[in-house]
Amino acid sequence: MELARIVADWPGDPAVIVLRADDGPAEVVATLGDLDAVRPWASVSKLVVALAVGVDVDAGRVHYEDAAGPPGATVAHLLSHSSGLGLESGDHRRPVGTRRVYSNVGIDLIARALAPAEDAARWIADRVLDPLGLVASSLTGRPAAGMRGSTRDLARLAAAYVDRSLLAPATHDRIATAYLPELDGVVPGFGRFVPCPWGLGPELHGDKQHWMAGWPARAFGHFGRSGALALVDPVDHVAVVATSTVAFGPWAVAGWPTWLGQVRARAREA
Repeated sequence: MELARIVADWPGDPAVIVLRADDGPAEVVATLGDLDAVRPWASVSKLVVALAVGVDVDAGRVHYEDAAGPPGATVAHLLSHSSGLGLESGDHRRPVGTRRVYSNVGIDLIARALAPAEDAARWIADRVLDPLGLVASSLTGRPAAGMRGSTRDLARLAAAYVDRSLLAPATHDRIATAYLPELDGVVPGFGRFVPCPWGLGPELHGDKQHWMAGWPARAFGHFGRSGALALVDPVDHVAVVATSTVAFGPWAVAGWPTWLGQVRARAREA
């Protein structure tokens, strides 16, 4: 796969790993760049939080239907950005379950509520980083956007979603299934969508024409302000992850739909 040609318009020094699973664990089929450089994952951190919550669900420490956040909201509402909370604390609120409002504070709230002694970094490490062997990664800021790690570790995280190896099958299904699928909302950087499907942590593609263009409706993932991204195709068991030295901007809005579609097509042929 000619990744250098496909991502030629990506500014700076991107690092990319493409994975595919063929009747077994996900394997690397293509790489580009410095895979060991530690870089910010920004909002891709939400995929880590989703797995950590899933571990607690499987252990019976919490249920997605448990009350959390504003009155009437649940753990599932917080993870799917349907709790009514705004982007940050103090922002305008909406009634619970009426709109997909992207909320960093909602993700922070559930992580800190579940973390023993409110130590979110230790909670993340115990439930996700250590079990998956993400040795070059850590939570250094808020749970919603504070992960830093290597591209190699980000690929291991994506592999856990492809292989469905960390959680019970039913929990993986819940995470990657749209919650309140009829809700409309805004994907930061890409605009408003009707509907705007979201799982319990990951964004779902659905019918949106945006950064996941060329991927199936069931594809899911996340991108961050740092220019990092992780995208999973559960149909053909393909995933791509990337980190960047250049922050998300117009270059990504213009370029990601094309090159992600090309990467998936090449990965299916590899």
